Amino acid sequence: MTLTAAVMSFAAVAILVTMVMALFRAARGPTTYDRILALNLFGTQTVLLIAVTGFLYERPEWMDLAMVYGLCNFVGVLAVLRFSKYGSFMEDP
Repeated sequence: MTLTAAVMSFAAVAILVTMVMALFRAARGPTTYDRILALNLFGTQTVLLIAVTGFLYERPEWMDLAMVYGLCNFVGVLAVLRFSKYGSFMEDP
């Protein structure tokens, strides 16, 4: 195992640990906005994990998957925030 692979493997494990912490925060957050922020963090860490795993397996096309997942995460968080503020997706503010 090369040094780069060892560092990336450690990074993947560290990302997985912080993903577990983000899920705990999402489940136990004191407010709705804390839970939304924790889910956004979980999605961002998923993007990082996909990118690191793609680097480890030498699959550069996984970066495209990570970018698409990141965009879906962003749009999803905006939709949830709009729904939590207005109670509907269809109403104009």
